Amino acid sequence: MTETAETVYRELVECQQDLIVQFNLEGRLLFVNSAYCQAVGKSREALAGSVFMPVTSERYSDVIATQMTKLFRPPFACMVEQWIQTSGGMRCYSWSAKSVLDDNKTIVSIVAAGRDITRIKSEQRAIKKKDEELMLAIESGNQMYYTHTPDHSTMFVSPRLRALLGCHPKDGKRFWTDYLTDNPINGPGLERTIRAIASGRREPPYRLEMHSNDGRVVKLEVNEIPLVKNGKIVSIAGFVIDVTEKALVEEGLAEAEFLIPDLAPANKRISGQPVYSAALRKKPLGFFQSLFSRKSCEEDDDLFSDLPRNLK
Repeated sequence: MTETAETVYRELVECQQDLIVQFNLEGRLLFVNSAYCQAVGKSREALAGSVFMPVTSERYSDVIATQMTKLFRPPFACMVEQWIQTSGGMRCYSWSAKSVLDDNKTIVSIVAAGRDITRIKSEQRAIKKKDEELMLAIESGNQMYYTHTPDHSTMFVSPRLRALLGCHPKDGKRFWTDYLTDNPINGPGLERTIRAIASGRREPPYRLEMHSNDGRVVKLEVNEIPLVKNGKIVSIAGFVIDVTEKALVEEGLAEAEFLIPDLAPANKRISGQPVYSAALRKKPLGFFQSLFSRKSCEEDDDLFSDLPRNLK
């Protein structure tokens, strides 16, 4: 290399704001640029031959060591992040390292360039904190949120809904239809989702019955809306509410209404007495509803006192 070319290369290296180092296989520094000296607050003479350790905390050591093993196999390169104590305090640097090979493809040294990403990491932490606060607010209500693609592949499932269905992020993307039972109520619900995807318009709320991975069956009330971007449906977003207990109560009342007719004609009598009183004609299932509404014993007694004697 000519003297002019060497001067040009040196100027390029020394004028960089990124930290540039070269170290041997023992981890000892062979070269550092001015930016590195300024960052660590030491001179070249003090740094020459010292150990270059891209680790300042044990919590990062295993991760960095694992990444740096990539320097000893193709493509002989890796990227690691390192928090180091600098003259300006703790800073985070992203290092891009590359092995230097001789003519025999033997590693002789390693060159690395480090860029200060402290501001980016701080912003990421702030965003993560806001996300956690938002998720806490979302998870505090009855609603459990989700999004899925137009082809029914899940995109986002809130933690409480994942817990209800027994699914985990590591399970990967699944079709939300995989959780549907064979209950007939799922047919109309699925049709509404398909209509929303086709029309781009919001459909009325509907119910679905789903099974969790551990075999539990739950009923959910679904409220959703298609998300449109540039005239195209990109996803379906919505929330569900667990109405399993409510559905059981409704089914019990429906069964009771089926077993006990609404009411006989007002002029129908048994042994000269009306079948039901005026109160029971208004609420023929009042005594069942009283159980669910937890009426007082006195109210229950009054209710049953209106029944004909031969029905008590």
